Formats: sequence, C-alpha cells, structure tokens
Amino acid sequence: MHNFYIITNPKKDPDRTITDSIIHYLESKGQSCCVREHDDRDPSGRYRYTDPDKIPADVECIIVLGGDGTMIRSAVDCIDRQIPILGINLGTLGYLAEIDRHSLLYALRHLINDEYMLEHRMMLEGTVWRGNDIIGQSIAMNDIVIRREDTGMIRLSNSVNGSYMNSYKADGMIISTPTGSTGYSLSVGGPIISPQASLFLMTPLAAHTLNSRSVIFPESDQITVTIGEGRDDESVNALALYDGDVKIETRTGDRIVIRRAKKDALVLKIHNDSFMETLRRKMSAL
Repeated sequence: MHNFYIITNPKKDPDRTITDSIIHYLESKGQSCCVREHDDRDPSGRYRYTDPDKIPADVECIIVLGGDGTMIRSAVDCIDRQIPILGINLGTLGYLAEIDRHSLLYALRHLINDEYMLEHRMMLEGTVWRGNDIIGQSIAMNDIVIRREDTGMIRLSNSVNGSYMNSYKADGMIISTPTGSTGYSLSVGGPIISPQASLFLMTPLAAHTLNSRSVIFPESDQITVTIGEGRDDESVNALALYDGDVKIETRTGDRIVIRRAKKDALVLKIHNDSFMETLRRKMSAL
C-alpha cells in the first residue's frame, strides 16, 4: 500500500499531534497521504462523518483515528468505495480499532510492506415502510435498534421471510451483526458471535415475557419488524436507530425490513490475534 487517507476524530486528536506524526512518517517513506478536513454532518443526510466523494480515486487504505464509533461511522460512509480501513484507537475500549498509539509506527510499517490481513464485516440494511412508501433507509455496522421515541413499552410483531415468527411486548428490539454482538446486544444479555460469522441476531429489550431469548438468523434471511401499539393500545411514535447515530422516525403500523447489506466493510488487521484473544484482552481491561 502506498496511497493513504486519514480520517481523524478532532475530539480525540484536537491538536493533530498524532495525525501529523502519521503524515510525517508516511511521507518520509515516500508514501502519499492526505487528510479529511473536519466538516459537520452532511445536511442532506448522504453521509454521517466523511464525504466519500472527496476521497482521491487512488487511495488504497483509510486510516481512522478515534475509536470504534469513529471507525463505524467512517465505514458506513465509505461503504460504496470498498476501501480497506485500519482503526487507530485513541479512546478507551476498542474492538474494531485494534491499533493503539503505542503500536502506530509498527502498524504503518506493515501496511507499507503489504503485511496485513483483510476481514469482511457484514453490514445491515434497514428500510422503513409506511404502507407502500419507503420513508427512510440506512446501513448499520453494529446494530439497528427499534424503540419508542419516549419511554415505555411497545408491541413489536416480527416475521421472517414473510412468515410470522412472534410478537413481543418490550422496551424495544436490537437487530445486530456479529460485529455488534459485543456492543448494545451484549449489555442486555445477547450472545457473543465471532465477527467472521455470516449471520445476525435479534435481542429484545426488557421483554415482558418469560421467553425473551435472542434469536439467531442466517445471512440470507429478511426480518420485518412491525411497530404496534403502546401499553394501553395507544398509537406510539418510535425510532429506528442505526448504530445509535442515524435515526428514522416511525409510528404504529410502520414496518422496518432488515436484511444483509449488499456490501461488507473491509477491515485491516495487523496482529494475527484470534477473536477470542482480542475479546479476552478487551474484557479484562474493563
């Protein structure tokens, strides 16, 4: 790899010390490097954090400085470009951003020498329907969470590939990728899934039933969640939240159709650690 693009979370590297050190190192080795200048969220809603049209055509690697949140937003923004991403963790706990500031130069040397591994991370596409009309659509790398706009219970009816599966009275529902299984889903009792797996899972939030286990689905399935009524059969306003960032407003009667996205995120790995080794190391740091 010889052509790099850096995306920096300005809150994690406010004076650009680390960003500039990467630029200096890469250019000293004869590599090409440019930096995304900070801009606010796109008012048109086309991207969350980075305008993919501003990434030069010859870029071979995107280096993301921040944490897992920055990396997730960047991966979703750049999904159509299919450029591999390396995360540099400048936060606390990071599963996706495996490199920290202390191993930064080590990682850059490996990238220049083409010594790395490439992981495909599946993404979810969620389309919100109101009758016969699409009112919103987005992609998530971690999860799509469906819950009431305010607090309280909501009825959710779930079907798989057009066939009714079950209904929940719950605070909401999490539809998660394997990557997202160590996030919100895990905190409410969902299983941990290897990120190399091709499947996704449904985990209810505080379900008002004794049967509230997570359900795992193969990648080819299509899940439809229909928004029902509230506690006293009243109509409710709800939200479909993509990675806790993008939100689409819904209401009783709307349905969210969730399937595997057409493209995966491409994540670079420098270390040959297994998922279980990484998980044990990160969990012991809590």
